[in-house]
Amino acid sequence: MVKLEGVFPVLITPMVNEKEIDWEGFKNNIEHFIKEGVTGITINGSTGEFVSLTKEERFKAVEVAVKQVNGRIPLVVGTAAETTADAIEYTQQAEKAGADAALLINSYYAHPKENEIYEHFKSVAESVKFPIMIYNNPFTSGVDISTETILKVGRDVDNITHVKESSGGIGKARDIARQGKGFIKVFSGSEDLALESLLVGATGWISVSGNIVPRLVTDMYNHVQNGEMDEAWALYDKVLPLCQFLEGSGKYVQIVKRAMDLQGLAGGPCRKPRLPLNEEEEAKLKELLQSLETVTN
Repeated sequence: MVKLEGVFPVLITPMVNEKEIDWEGFKNNIEHFIKEGVTGITINGSTGEFVSLTKEERFKAVEVAVKQVNGRIPLVVGTAAETTADAIEYTQQAEKAGADAALLINSYYAHPKENEIYEHFKSVAESVKFPIMIYNNPFTSGVDISTETILKVGRDVDNITHVKESSGGIGKARDIARQGKGFIKVFSGSEDLALESLLVGATGWISVSGNIVPRLVTDMYNHVQNGEMDEAWALYDKVLPLCQFLEGSGKYVQIVKRAMDLQGLAGGPCRKPRLPLNEEEEAKLKELLQSLETVTN
C-alpha cells in the first residue's frame, strides 16, 4: 500500500462555465501542484463539488487525474455517495482506474446511526483492496462519528488505514492518534487546527488552503517533521487568516476557485446553487492573497 502522509490539497474541479468542466485546466492545475512539491493530492472531495458532478464526470476526473499524476505522487479520490451501493461503485472505479486510495464519508442526508456508519465503511472497504481514509465531518454530514466507532472499524478492517478528522475539536484527533497506533492514522481536515493536529499525532492534512498556498503549507509540514517548530509556527501564523476565512465563510469552494483565477490558474464558476463571492468577500480574499504574495502580476 502507498504511504499516505503530508499535505494533500483537496482540488477544485475547474470549469469553463457552469455546465462545462475545464479538463485542460484540471490537468494544468495538477501539474502546478506537483511542481510546488505537494506530498499528494485529493480529487472529487467537497472542494471539488462532487455533489454537483455527474457520475460520468466523477469517473472521468479520476481517469484524467491518474493519467496526469502518472504515479509521481499519491492520488486520493473522494468516493462519497448517499447509498452504500453507489459508494462501492465509485470506490471500485477509483481503484480500477489506478488511484492510490479513497476518501469516504458516511451518508450525508440519512444521518445514519453508529452501527449503520460502521457497516457502510466496512462494506465499501471490503469491496476493494487499496487503502480507505474514512471521513468524520459533522458539519457536512450531520453526524459526529464516535471515536469508538472510528477505532473499531479501523481495527476490524485491514484496509481502513486513515481517518480525516474534521469535527473541529482537537481532542478527537488526539484520542484517535493515540489509541489507534498501529492500525489507523489521522489526517487533519480542519483548516484552523492543522498544526495543532500534527502536534497531537496526526500524520497529514487534507488541505483546502493548500490549493492557494501549496508550497507554504508543505513547508510548514516539513518544518514540523524536522522539529523546527519556530519556523512551522511562523508559516502557520501566516496562513491562518486564510484558513479561518475558508472555515468561516461557508464559501470555501468559491474562495478557492476565485483565488485560482487570480493566480493565473484554472478556477472558473461554481455550479448553482453556489453563487460567486460578493464585493466584500472578494476584497477580503484579495487582501489575504496580497499578504501571502500569491497574486500574479
